[in-house]
Amino acid sequence: MPHRVLSQEEVARHLRLSVSDVAALVKRSDIPFEKRGPRIVFRKRDLDAWASQRILRMEQGGLRDFARRGEVQEHDLSRGHAIVSELLRNDCVEVALTSRSKPSVIRDMVKLAGKTGLANDPADLVQSLLEREKLCSTALARGVALLHPRNHDPYAFEDSFLCLGRAVSPLPFGAVDGGLSDIFFLICCQDDRIHLHVLARICMMCAQTRMLEHVREAPDATGVRGAVEAAESEIISGL
Repeated sequence: MPHRVLSQEEVARHLRLSVSDVAALVKRSDIPFEKRGPRIVFRKRDLDAWASQRILRMEQGGLRDFARRGEVQEHDLSRGHAIVSELLRNDCVEVALTSRSKPSVIRDMVKLAGKTGLANDPADLVQSLLEREKLCSTALARGVALLHPRNHDPYAFEDSFLCLGRAVSPLPFGAVDGGLSDIFFLICCQDDRIHLHVLARICMMCAQTRMLEHVREAPDATGVRGAVEAAESEIISGL
């Protein structure tokens, strides 16, 4: 599946864009594509990596528009559904990560993911996360990083899930602003559309609510998850 080649129409359906939007992106060379004679095609692996980065760079208006285009897939992606809260269980929250480096954060977050029983190959997940970080750090401003695999293989997980870790001591993770990171989401989705929807929703929660502040203040995993639920509810009410 990661090596699949898509047409412009298939890309439009995959990203929930119009065909004219895709054509405009191609004209500006703002999306990875290839020319095969008169045809323009897209490699799915390159497309999904590009889409993830596009969401991480979106301004808030663009994130809101993306979220409004949500649709029902394996999980309810409608704009009124709390998908982040649904995918994050209390036992997948760690409030005292002792990680001291990027690789150790990744290993510790994958250990946390092991509690779900949904990751089929933890070693492969570690490697995929490391490869994703080599492409470009998933760390954002305000001390948060949104870890996710480079590719989204439906066979990698039994179901989509999230983990959240809070580091005891902030550490360098490659944030654009040069700041340290202490809040780490691990986003593991079977389906690319679920992944992109969840990624956009978490970005909005980080930027438009006081979730990160409340997560840092929470005394335990229940408090952290409560902060996440409250932030998502706030975002949904504004969509």
